[in-house]
Amino acid sequence: MLQKTPKIKRAKTADEALASLMRLCARAERSSGDALRLMQNWGVAKEEQYRVLQRLQSERFIDDRRYAEAFVREKCNLSAWGRYKIQSALKRKGIASDIIAEALAALSPTDNKKRLQERLQTKIKHIKYDTPYQLKTKLIRYALSLGFEMDEVIDCVNEIIKENNITECDD
Repeated sequence: MLQKTPKIKRAKTADEALASLMRLCARAERSSGDALRLMQNWGVAKEEQYRVLQRLQSERFIDDRRYAEAFVREKCNLSAWGRYKIQSALKRKGIASDIIAEALAALSPTDNKKRLQERLQTKIKHIKYDTPYQLKTKLIRYALSLGFEMDEVIDCVNEIIKENNITECDD
C-alpha cells in the first residue's frame, strides 16, 4: 500500500513569518495559539516565535481578548454552540482561562435557552424513535454534544416533548 508523504512547507525566517502573519491577521482574527502553531509549522525558532508574537500583539494584529469575544459571538449566533463547547474550543486555541470567562460572561442565559429550543425543535423533526424514552435520550445526547449544560438540556427536552404532545416518560 502506498503511503502519502507529508507535504513539507518551506521554512520561513522570523521576518517572513511576521509578514505572513500580518497578512493573515489583517484578513481574519487569529489567536496567539494559532500564530504559534503556524510559526512552528514554518520552522521558526522558539525564541523568534515569541519575539514575532510580541510584535504582533503590540501592533494589535493579535488580541486574544478580541478573538475570544468574536469567537463566542460567532459560535453562539451562527453555530448555536453551548457554553461548554465554546469554552473547550477556546482552550484548545490557547486562550487564557480569565479571557475565556470574560468572553462567556457576555452570553445571555435566555438567549442560550432560546437557541437550544430552536435546535431541538429542528432536530425532533428528523429523529427516528420507537418510544418516548428513546426520543428523549437522543435529544439529550444531541443537546449535550452542542455543549449545553445538563440542567438546561433536561428542562428544554421536557418542554419540547410536552409541546409536541408526545406521551412523556419519567425516565
